[in-house]
Amino acid sequence: MDYHSERFEDHSVLVFKGDALVAVCPAHRENKELRSHWGLTYGGVLWDPNLNDTELDSIFQLFKGYLREQGFMKFYIKEIPSIYLQPDAFTMNRKLYGQAYIAHTERVLAVDYSKPFQIHKTKLKHYRRGKRLGFEINCTTDFSSFWKEVLSPRLASRHKVKPVHSLEEITLLAKRFPEEIKQYNIQLNGEILAGITLFDKGSVVKSQYGATTDLGETYRALEFLFIELIKDYKTQGKRFFSMGTVGDQRFPEGFNPGLKRQKEELGCIEFQQHFYTFDLK
Repeated sequence: MDYHSERFEDHSVLVFKGDALVAVCPAHRENKELRSHWGLTYGGVLWDPNLNDTELDSIFQLFKGYLREQGFMKFYIKEIPSIYLQPDAFTMNRKLYGQAYIAHTERVLAVDYSKPFQIHKTKLKHYRRGKRLGFEINCTTDFSSFWKEVLSPRLASRHKVKPVHSLEEITLLAKRFPEEIKQYNIQLNGEILAGITLFDKGSVVKSQYGATTDLGETYRALEFLFIELIKDYKTQGKRFFSMGTVGDQRFPEGFNPGLKRQKEELGCIEFQQHFYTFDLK
């Protein structure tokens, strides 16, 4: 996390049993609040899987006692979505967090490969049309063309924002984790039309960024690329293909219904990610 350390006042907590590290909570301080790290997609308290229920509960009580001693008044936990956890670990999470209240809930959209999934017939029609166009898809370690020609201009023109990761940051991360971070671009006649940045998390692959140019939108190049990758990662034995959240407070629903529909039409179903608050007073 050190590549964006200047954005947060780190206050990560480690728990040891003797010399053995048995639990960790990546976190940062916001005045008198501890937040499981907002610079990460998900967080909470992570523990040694060999710990039993009693030990886990003791660690969690010890952890909260430590936070009170440090003067914290509240503790916010960004839950790990169930798609990343084994069922018993997810159940234990919910038990530990049962003493908190749910501040809000994000909708996580993902393809569950263990269940039949269906891509919308309209998207499949355009996909078949794209097959005849002669798209070229490549996996590259060079993020510059996608960042400079597609992602950054698209976010600036449509949303007046920048990518969460700068080009330098994503390049650094990919060098550190070359097997986990992949960049897929789709071209036609040598011109980049769209791209998807994937984070491979073992049994789950997550699209961290996806964007298209105006010309790519005309050809539905991003849709085509998503369908190709969804099919490809199914053959690789992944459990889930996550397209992330759809939360957007600019909409009265608290999420972007159009974006949710687009992801569902690509075969995604909804999973919930709760954000918990513990009152430490």
